Amino acid sequence: MSVCRWPGRARAGRRRAVTSLGRVTTLDFEETSRYLEGDYRLHYHEAGEGPALVLLHGSGPGVSGWSNFRGNFPVFADRFRTVVFDMPGFGRSERPELDRAYPRVAADALLVLLDKLGIERAHLLGNSMGGYVALEFALAYPSRVDRLVLMGPGGLAVNILGPDPSEGGRRLGDFMMAPSREAMVAWVDTMVSNKAVVDDALIDERLANALAPGALESAVAIFMSLGQHPEPVPLWARLKAIKAPTLVTWGRDDRMLPVEGALLGFRQLPNAELHIFSKCGHWAQVERKSDFERLVIEFLTR
Repeated sequence: MSVCRWPGRARAGRRRAVTSLGRVTTLDFEETSRYLEGDYRLHYHEAGEGPALVLLHGSGPGVSGWSNFRGNFPVFADRFRTVVFDMPGFGRSERPELDRAYPRVAADALLVLLDKLGIERAHLLGNSMGGYVALEFALAYPSRVDRLVLMGPGGLAVNILGPDPSEGGRRLGDFMMAPSREAMVAWVDTMVSNKAVVDDALIDERLANALAPGALESAVAIFMSLGQHPEPVPLWARLKAIKAPTLVTWGRDDRMLPVEGALLGFRQLPNAELHIFSKCGHWAQVERKSDFERLVIEFLTR
Protein backbone atom coordinates (compact mmCIF):
# COMPACT_ATOMS: atom_id res chain seq x y z
CA MET A 1 0.00 0.00 0.00
CA SER A 2 1.38 3.39 -0.97
CA VAL A 3 0.52 6.41 1.10
CA CYS A 4 0.61 9.72 -0.69
CA ARG A 5 -0.49 12.33 1.83
CA TRP A 6 0.80 12.97 5.33
CA PRO A 7 -2.06 13.19 7.85
CA GLY A 8 -2.96 16.61 9.20
CA ARG A 9 -2.03 17.53 12.76
CA ALA A 10 -4.51 18.59 15.43
CA ARG A 11 -5.98 22.05 15.21
CA ALA A 12 -5.15 24.58 17.87
CA GLY A 13 -7.58 25.02 20.74
CA ARG A 14 -8.47 21.34 21.20
CA ARG A 15 -11.60 21.04 23.35
CA ARG A 16 -10.93 18.94 26.43
CA ALA A 17 -12.42 18.33 29.85
CA VAL A 18 -9.73 18.55 32.51
CA THR A 19 -9.80 17.44 36.12
CA SER A 20 -8.48 19.53 39.01
CA LEU A 21 -5.29 17.47 38.72
CA GLY A 22 -4.85 18.64 35.13
CA ARG A 23 -5.56 15.27 33.52
CA VAL A 24 -7.72 15.11 30.40
CA THR A 25 -10.93 13.14 31.01
CA THR A 26 -12.54 13.46 27.56
CA LEU A 27 -11.21 13.97 24.06
CA ASP A 28 -13.17 15.36 21.12
CA PHE A 29 -13.84 13.07 18.13
CA GLU A 30 -13.15 15.57 15.38
CA GLU A 31 -10.22 17.24 17.12
CA THR A 32 -8.34 13.93 17.35
CA SER A 33 -9.45 12.57 13.96
CA ARG A 34 -6.79 11.87 11.30
CA TYR A 35 -6.64 10.22 7.86
CA LEU A 36 -4.05 8.49 5.73
CA GLU A 37 -4.69 8.48 1.99
CA GLY A 38 -3.27 5.68 -0.14
CA ASP A 39 -4.57 2.59 -1.90
CA TYR A 40 -7.54 3.04 0.41
CA ARG A 41 -8.31 5.54 3.16
CA LEU A 42 -7.39 4.74 6.76
CA HIS A 43 -8.80 6.65 9.71
CA TYR A 44 -7.51 6.94 13.25
CA HIS A 45 -7.46 9.16 16.33
CA GLU A 46 -4.28 10.33 18.06
CA ALA A 47 -3.49 12.10 21.33
CA GLY A 48 -0.81 12.10 24.01
CA GLU A 49 2.96 11.77 24.17
CA GLY A 50 5.42 9.10 25.22
CA PRO A 51 5.75 5.43 24.21
CA ALA A 52 3.36 4.52 21.42
CA LEU A 53 0.21 2.55 22.22
CA VAL A 54 -2.17 1.44 19.46
CA LEU A 55 -5.74 0.39 20.33
CA LEU A 56 -7.36 -2.16 18.02
CA HIS A 57 -11.14 -2.63 18.23
CA GLY A 58 -13.33 -5.70 17.75
CA SER A 59 -15.58 -6.62 14.82
CA GLY A 60 -19.15 -6.40 16.11
CA PRO A 61 -21.93 -4.53 14.29
CA GLY A 62 -21.43 -0.76 14.27
CA VAL A 63 -17.96 -0.96 15.78
CA SER A 64 -15.16 1.57 15.38
CA GLY A 65 -12.06 2.49 17.31
CA TRP A 66 -13.96 5.37 18.92
CA SER A 67 -16.98 3.25 19.94
CA ASN A 68 -14.72 0.65 21.57
CA PHE A 69 -12.23 2.91 23.32
CA ARG A 70 -13.55 6.46 23.66
CA GLY A 71 -13.74 6.12 27.44
CA ASN A 72 -10.24 4.69 27.76
CA PHE A 73 -8.61 6.95 25.18
CA PRO A 74 -7.95 9.98 27.43
CA VAL A 75 -6.69 7.79 30.28
CA PHE A 76 -4.10 6.12 28.08
CA ALA A 77 -3.26 9.38 26.27
CA ASP A 78 -2.24 10.81 29.65
CA ARG A 79 0.72 8.40 29.65
CA PHE A 80 1.25 7.25 26.06
CA ARG A 81 1.20 8.49 22.51
CA THR A 82 -2.14 6.78 21.93
CA VAL A 83 -3.49 5.87 18.50
CA VAL A 84 -7.07 4.58 18.17
CA PHE A 85 -7.18 2.84 14.79
CA ASP A 86 -10.27 2.24 12.68
CA MET A 87 -9.16 -1.04 11.17
CA PRO A 88 -9.80 -1.44 7.41
CA GLY A 89 -13.50 -1.74 6.61
CA PHE A 90 -14.64 -0.33 9.97
CA GLY A 91 -15.51 3.15 11.18
CA ARG A 92 -14.24 5.73 8.69
CA SER A 93 -11.59 3.47 7.15
CA GLU A 94 -12.39 2.14 3.70
CA ARG A 95 -12.74 -1.55 2.94
CA PRO A 96 -9.68 -3.10 1.28
CA GLU A 97 -9.46 -5.95 -1.18
CA LEU A 98 -9.69 -9.10 0.93
CA ASP A 99 -7.31 -11.39 -0.94
CA ARG A 100 -6.26 -13.00 2.36
CA ALA A 101 -7.89 -13.60 5.70
CA TYR A 102 -8.86 -10.26 7.21
CA PRO A 103 -6.43 -10.28 10.18
CA ARG A 104 -3.48 -10.47 7.77
CA VAL A 105 -4.83 -7.59 5.69
CA ALA A 106 -5.42 -5.48 8.79
CA ALA A 107 -1.95 -6.29 10.16
CA ASP A 108 -0.36 -4.98 6.96
CA ALA A 109 -2.50 -1.83 7.16
CA LEU A 110 -1.28 -1.33 10.73
CA LEU A 111 2.32 -1.55 9.47
CA VAL A 112 1.61 1.24 6.98
CA LEU A 113 0.09 3.37 9.73
CA LEU A 114 3.09 2.90 12.04
CA ASP A 115 5.54 3.65 9.23
CA LYS A 116 3.83 6.89 8.26
CA LEU A 117 3.51 8.01 11.87
CA GLY A 118 7.21 7.36 12.40
CA ILE A 119 6.56 4.76 15.10
CA GLU A 120 9.33 2.17 15.16
CA ARG A 121 7.93 0.09 18.04
CA ALA A 122 4.54 0.17 19.72
CA HIS A 123 2.51 -1.49 22.42
CA LEU A 124 -0.58 -3.09 20.87
CA LEU A 125 -3.88 -3.47 22.74
CA GLY A 126 -6.48 -5.53 20.89
CA ASN A 127 -10.09 -6.41 21.73
CA SER A 128 -11.62 -9.54 20.11
CA MET A 129 -10.81 -9.27 16.37
CA GLY A 130 -8.33 -6.54 17.28
CA GLY A 131 -6.51 -9.07 19.45
CA TYR A 132 -6.39 -11.45 16.49
CA VAL A 133 -4.88 -8.68 14.35
CA ALA A 134 -2.35 -7.79 17.07
CA LEU A 135 -1.17 -11.40 17.24
CA GLU A 136 -0.85 -11.70 13.45
CA PHE A 137 1.11 -8.43 13.44
CA ALA A 138 3.43 -9.69 16.19
CA LEU A 139 4.09 -12.87 14.19
CA ALA A 140 4.74 -11.02 10.92
CA TYR A 141 6.65 -8.01 12.32
CA PRO A 142 8.08 -8.97 15.72
CA SER A 143 10.65 -6.16 15.80
CA ARG A 144 7.84 -3.56 15.68
CA VAL A 145 6.07 -4.79 18.84
CA ASP A 146 7.00 -3.85 22.38
CA ARG A 147 4.24 -5.40 24.55
CA LEU A 148 0.85 -6.94 23.79
CA VAL A 149 -2.43 -6.60 25.68
CA LEU A 150 -5.17 -8.95 24.48
CA MET A 151 -8.83 -8.67 25.55
CA GLY A 152 -10.81 -11.83 24.79
CA PRO A 153 -8.86 -12.10 21.53
CA GLY A 154 -10.18 -13.93 18.50
CA GLY A 155 -8.00 -16.67 17.06
CA LEU A 156 -6.38 -17.51 20.39
CA ALA A 157 -9.46 -19.15 21.91
CA VAL A 158 -10.18 -22.83 21.32
CA ASN A 159 -13.71 -23.60 22.47
CA ILE A 160 -13.44 -27.00 24.16
CA LEU A 161 -16.41 -27.06 26.57
CA GLY A 162 -19.03 -24.65 25.25
CA PRO A 163 -21.18 -24.75 22.10
CA ASP A 164 -19.74 -23.56 18.82
CA PRO A 165 -20.78 -21.01 17.74
CA SER A 166 -21.19 -19.35 21.10
CA GLU A 167 -24.36 -17.57 22.16
CA GLY A 168 -22.77 -14.25 21.19
CA GLY A 169 -21.68 -15.69 17.86
CA ARG A 170 -25.22 -16.88 17.10
CA ARG A 171 -26.75 -13.52 17.96
CA LEU A 172 -24.12 -11.77 15.86
CA GLY A 173 -25.11 -14.00 12.94
CA ASP A 174 -28.78 -13.24 13.55
CA PHE A 175 -28.11 -9.51 13.26
CA MET A 176 -26.01 -9.90 10.12
CA MET A 177 -28.74 -11.95 8.43
CA ALA A 178 -31.67 -9.74 9.52
CA PRO A 179 -30.50 -6.44 11.05
CA SER A 180 -32.95 -4.73 13.38
CA ARG A 181 -32.95 -2.86 16.66
CA GLU A 182 -34.21 -5.97 18.44
CA ALA A 183 -31.38 -8.04 16.99
CA MET A 184 -28.86 -5.40 18.06
CA VAL A 185 -30.25 -5.40 21.61
CA ALA A 186 -30.01 -9.20 21.74
CA TRP A 187 -26.40 -9.18 20.52
CA VAL A 188 -25.25 -6.41 22.86
CA ASP A 189 -26.86 -8.32 25.74
CA THR A 190 -24.31 -11.10 25.18
CA MET A 191 -21.40 -8.65 25.30
CA VAL A 192 -21.84 -7.62 28.93
CA SER A 193 -22.47 -9.07 32.36
CA ASN A 194 -23.59 -5.78 33.94
CA LYS A 195 -26.64 -4.59 31.99
CA ALA A 196 -26.35 -1.12 33.56
CA VAL A 197 -23.50 -0.21 31.19
CA VAL A 198 -25.89 -0.47 28.20
CA ASP A 199 -28.40 2.29 27.46
CA ASP A 200 -30.57 3.35 24.54
CA ALA A 201 -27.92 5.79 23.32
CA LEU A 202 -25.36 2.99 22.94
CA ILE A 203 -27.84 0.78 21.07
CA ASP A 204 -28.94 3.61 18.79
CA GLU A 205 -25.35 4.60 18.00
CA ARG A 206 -24.25 1.05 17.21
CA LEU A 207 -27.35 0.43 15.10
CA ALA A 208 -26.89 3.62 13.09
CA ASN A 209 -23.24 2.79 12.45
CA ALA A 210 -24.07 -0.80 11.49
CA LEU A 211 -26.73 0.33 9.01
CA ALA A 212 -24.63 3.10 7.42
CA PRO A 213 -24.19 2.67 3.66
CA GLY A 214 -21.79 -0.20 2.94
CA ALA A 215 -21.13 -1.06 6.60
CA LEU A 216 -23.04 -4.33 6.69
CA GLU A 217 -21.62 -5.49 3.36
CA SER A 218 -18.10 -4.72 4.60
CA ALA A 219 -18.63 -6.66 7.83
CA VAL A 220 -20.01 -9.68 5.96
CA ALA A 221 -17.03 -9.68 3.57
CA ILE A 222 -14.60 -9.45 6.50
CA PHE A 223 -16.14 -12.43 8.28
CA MET A 224 -16.37 -14.44 5.06
CA SER A 225 -12.67 -13.88 4.38
CA LEU A 226 -11.82 -16.03 7.38
CA GLY A 227 -13.44 -19.03 5.71
CA GLN A 228 -12.46 -18.18 2.14
CA HIS A 229 -8.75 -17.82 2.96
CA PRO A 230 -8.14 -20.18 5.89
CA GLU A 231 -4.69 -20.27 7.44
CA PRO A 232 -2.92 -23.63 6.91
CA VAL A 233 -1.88 -23.53 10.58
CA PRO A 234 -4.38 -21.98 13.02
CA LEU A 235 -3.28 -18.95 14.99
CA TRP A 236 -3.27 -20.71 18.38
CA ALA A 237 -0.77 -23.25 17.00
CA ARG A 238 1.64 -20.47 15.93
CA LEU A 239 1.68 -18.55 19.20
CA LYS A 240 4.92 -20.07 20.52
CA ALA A 241 6.80 -17.82 18.09
CA ILE A 242 5.60 -14.66 19.85
CA LYS A 243 8.28 -13.49 22.28
CA ALA A 244 6.78 -10.12 23.25
CA PRO A 245 5.60 -9.85 26.87
CA THR A 246 1.85 -10.39 26.71
CA LEU A 247 -1.05 -9.67 29.03
CA VAL A 248 -4.16 -11.72 28.23
CA THR A 249 -7.38 -10.47 29.84
CA TRP A 250 -10.80 -12.10 29.79
CA GLY A 251 -14.22 -11.58 31.30
CA ARG A 252 -15.31 -14.55 33.38
CA ASP A 253 -18.86 -14.16 32.03
CA ASP A 254 -17.92 -13.67 28.36
CA ARG A 255 -20.69 -15.14 26.19
CA MET A 256 -18.99 -14.24 22.90
CA LEU A 257 -15.68 -16.01 23.50
CA PRO A 258 -16.14 -18.10 26.67
CA VAL A 259 -13.25 -17.86 29.10
CA GLU A 260 -12.49 -21.59 29.13
CA GLY A 261 -11.51 -21.27 25.48
CA ALA A 262 -8.58 -19.09 26.52
CA LEU A 263 -6.61 -21.76 28.31
CA LEU A 264 -5.12 -23.76 25.43
CA GLY A 265 -4.06 -20.73 23.40
CA PHE A 266 -2.75 -18.93 26.44
CA ARG A 267 -0.47 -21.84 27.31
CA GLN A 268 1.16 -21.55 23.88
CA LEU A 269 2.40 -18.00 24.54
CA PRO A 270 5.90 -18.26 26.04
CA ASN A 271 5.88 -14.92 27.88
CA ALA A 272 2.28 -14.30 28.91
CA GLU A 273 0.15 -13.58 31.96
CA LEU A 274 -3.61 -14.17 32.23
CA HIS A 275 -6.03 -11.97 34.18
CA ILE A 276 -9.71 -12.90 34.48
CA PHE A 277 -12.19 -10.19 35.49
CA SER A 278 -15.17 -11.32 37.56
CA LYS A 279 -18.63 -9.90 36.82
CA CYS A 280 -17.47 -9.05 33.32
CA GLY A 281 -18.38 -10.05 29.78
CA HIS A 282 -16.62 -9.35 26.46
CA TRP A 283 -16.20 -5.59 27.01
CA ALA A 284 -13.78 -5.41 29.94
CA GLN A 285 -12.71 -1.90 28.89
CA VAL A 286 -16.30 -0.76 29.60
CA GLU A 287 -17.54 -2.99 32.42
CA ARG A 288 -14.34 -2.95 34.46
CA LYS A 289 -13.00 0.32 33.07
CA SER A 290 -10.88 1.59 35.97
CA ASP A 291 -9.57 -1.86 36.89
CA PHE A 292 -8.75 -2.60 33.28
CA GLU A 293 -6.93 0.70 32.75
CA ARG A 294 -4.94 0.31 35.96
CA LEU A 295 -3.91 -3.25 35.04
CA VAL A 296 -2.86 -2.24 31.52
CA ILE A 297 -0.86 0.81 32.65
CA GLU A 298 0.93 -1.23 35.31
CA PHE A 299 1.81 -3.92 32.76
CA LEU A 300 3.04 -1.46 30.12
CA THR A 301 5.12 0.67 32.50
CA ARG A 302 6.71 -1.92 34.77
